[in-house]
Amino acid sequence: MAMAMAMARNVTVIFLIILIAGPTPSDSSFPMQYRTLVSLGHSLMKRVASLRDSRGDHAGADRARAVAEILDRGWFGLFKMMLSTGRDYLKNYAWREMNWGELHDAVSEMKGLLMRLTELNGMESEAKRSAWVGRNYQSVLKASDSILGKLLQVFRQSGALREVVETVKKEVVEGGLLRDCLEVGSNDLKGLLQVLYHLLSGLPSPSASDHTAAEL
Repeated sequence: MAMAMAMARNVTVIFLIILIAGPTPSDSSFPMQYRTLVSLGHSLMKRVASLRDSRGDHAGADRARAVAEILDRGWFGLFKMMLSTGRDYLKNYAWREMNWGELHDAVSEMKGLLMRLTELNGMESEAKRSAWVGRNYQSVLKASDSILGKLLQVFRQSGALREVVETVKKEVVEGGLLRDCLEVGSNDLKGLLQVLYHLLSGLPSPSASDHTAAEL
C-alpha cells in the first residue's frame, strides 16, 4: 500500500505541473479549468481501479484508487505536493532557460493525440471502439510516450517535476494506464488532454516576450 501511495502522489502531481507553469489563478478561466482537471482525473482513476480489480490486478487497482482519493481531497489535500513542485520549479526553472522548443513540440503532438481521441469517441458502438483501440493502440501509445519524453527534456533538472514525468511515463508504458483509460473513459481522457493542451498552448513564447519588451 505504501508503494501505491507513493505512485499515487507522483501521478497526481502531473496535474499540478501544468497549474504551476500555466496561467496564474488571476486568469478568470483558471478555477473552472482546475476543477475540470481534478474532477475528470478523479472519475477516470476510479474507473481504472474498478477495471483492474475486475481482472485481478489488485496492485494496479490500489495505485489508481490512491490517485483518485488524493484528487478527492481538494485544495488542502494537494497543498503539500503543490509546495514541493512549486519549490522545484522556482529553484530549477523560473530563473533558467527552459527548453521551449520541446515544450511546443509536445503541445503540437498533444493536438494530434486529441484528434485521434475525437475519432475514437465518434465510434457508434462498443465493438467499433474496441476494434479502433486494437488497430491504433500502438500508435497512440507511441505518441503519448513521445509527449512525455519531450516533457522530460523540458524538466531536465533532478527534482519533483522530473520525477513525476518519469513516474507517469513508466506507468503509461509499463503499467498499461493508457490502455485502461481508453477502455473505461476515453471521453474523460480527451477532456483531460483538452484542459492540459489549452493551458500549455497559452504559455507565452520567449520570442513573443522579447518582442513585447522591445516595443516597450
